[in-house]
Amino acid sequence: MKREYPSHPIVGVGGVVIRDNFVLLIRRGREPLKGQWSIPGGMLELGESLNDGVKREVLEETGLKVRPLEAIAVLDRVENNGKRVQYHYVIIDYVCRPAGGRLKAGSDVLDARWVDRRDLSAYKITPKAADVIADAFNWFAKRKKASSRKTR
Repeated sequence: MKREYPSHPIVGVGGVVIRDNFVLLIRRGREPLKGQWSIPGGMLELGESLNDGVKREVLEETGLKVRPLEAIAVLDRVENNGKRVQYHYVIIDYVCRPAGGRLKAGSDVLDARWVDRRDLSAYKITPKAADVIADAFNWFAKRKKASSRKTR
């Protein structure tokens, strides 16, 4: 499927992988946003479920297995070159927990690492990605709070 100047929007998935106060980031190795830090993810394959797509993409880009828990964001990324649409993605991001593997940057990323949430401002990430990451940390905080109320 043609990514640049597509004939229709492309469905993508992302995995916001949280471990304690850390989030998993990748540094993109190709356009769009080549060289920038981002949430691991990519294109959904024909016949692939969203959960399976998240698992596959995170594994390919980072060497880590994940357990997708819930979709936390649906967004679009449309980039125009001034004359026509150069990229158009509809992205579904899932909050995930790590489930094994060894962290290693995949062939289509420049780097992969765990980043402390307090250090995120030092990484060049898009405002949308920053919002989704904040939402994932909030998702876990609400879940933890609800769980502690049940055990009282």
